[in-house]
Amino acid sequence: MEIRLQKILAQAGYGSRRVCEDFIKQKRVRVNGELATLGMTADPEHDLITIDQKPIRKPENLQYILLHKPRGVLSTVSAPDRRPTVRSLVKVPGRLYPVGRLDLDSEGLILLTNDGKLTHQLTHPSFAHEKEYRVLVNPQPQEQQLTAWRKGIILENGDHTQPAKVWREGQDAKGTWLGVILKEGKKRQIRRMAECTGLHVQRLIRVRMATLSLGDLPPGEWRELDKTEIIELRNLITD
Repeated sequence: MEIRLQKILAQAGYGSRRVCEDFIKQKRVRVNGELATLGMTADPEHDLITIDQKPIRKPENLQYILLHKPRGVLSTVSAPDRRPTVRSLVKVPGRLYPVGRLDLDSEGLILLTNDGKLTHQLTHPSFAHEKEYRVLVNPQPQEQQLTAWRKGIILENGDHTQPAKVWREGQDAKGTWLGVILKEGKKRQIRRMAECTGLHVQRLIRVRMATLSLGDLPPGEWRELDKTEIIELRNLITD
């Protein structure tokens, strides 16, 4: 069956459809020796499709794995040293990549997948999908500090954050727990917002990304997504 070329490339793990369209525009893709053009269709079972004169990989079975990243684990596939990575915690074969990142000291939900289109949808800032966190801060925040988070903050480098949803969840011996929802993902954003308003982050746990929730999965453990979770995530995809 013939389908659009960029969809074939995306299903084979070469990135989102937009990325694969760029490969075609860059004249890197051929079908049966013919230079590919946007809009071209092909049959991956019968046609020879190449990128940079190399046959493309066969489309992979899509995998979706939810991991509870502990502190001290890198949100990468590999590391330049012996530190553990999110990929090293998930003992399954295949090419899996983390969707977005959590810094070394942060914890919580990481999605690993080979679905390039979904990865683009969840990580590109233009789609503004929610990410929810539980954040332990000290000293006890004053209302004006939380109001600043809700209005948006000018960070130390001049970047302006979008308004965040933030609420108090409770106290413990180490500080105040906040619930925070962002629709963007600047590097170390919550920690930087805290620093700019005189607060210090003791713990930071991501508990939700778009429709996917961490639930009661223990740190260091992982599981495959169920059919309902996959459908809910894939319903977010727009061409």
